[in-house]
Amino acid sequence: MNLVDRAKNILLAPVKEWEVIKGENLTIADMFMKYAVILAAIPAVAGFIGYVVIGMSFGGFGTFRWPVSTALVWAILSYVLSLGGVFLLAFIIDALAPTFGCKKDLVAAVKIAVFSYTPAWIAGVLGIIPAISVLMLIASLYALYLLYLGMQKIKEPAQDKLMPYFIVSLVALIVIYWLVGFIVSRIALGSMSGLAGMGGF
Repeated sequence: MNLVDRAKNILLAPVKEWEVIKGENLTIADMFMKYAVILAAIPAVAGFIGYVVIGMSFGGFGTFRWPVSTALVWAILSYVLSLGGVFLLAFIIDALAPTFGCKKDLVAAVKIAVFSYTPAWIAGVLGIIPAISVLMLIASLYALYLLYLGMQKIKEPAQDKLMPYFIVSLVALIVIYWLVGFIVSRIALGSMSGLAGMGGF
């Protein structure tokens, strides 16, 4: 599996690429170590640079930048928990499979979760400029389309069960995404507010 070719093909020719992925003999370790751990670093590193070096401009109020320690904690937590979230999503997709008439196959579910997340990881480079990082939401919408296609091609549910399967998985994804964001903000940004409080002594 070539990372660059896989990322390019899943973005530009997803229907064809899901067929290729379906036939590949990949292990969970392969997908994480040779693909996910590399791409997941993009938003973490870009965000770190953006928050520490570029910062957020507030017009006449100046530019706000995070302390390096806060940004580093944020980047590490975001990176580790995003990978954990992808695996948890795969686990949920697989656990739900029998409910929607599909076979349980964790490797297949990991294929769906890992490769559908490609556009969100790549678009994470926009985090270098925090002011435009909201554009990453557009890439996330495309990731949902890839998730839908992946579930259709890899898990092969009956046509009448595909949409319910996708919707339940989407709800799980939203909950996971919220939990990751909540944990990261509570730990990373909580430490920053703590530092601010200490500064008053």
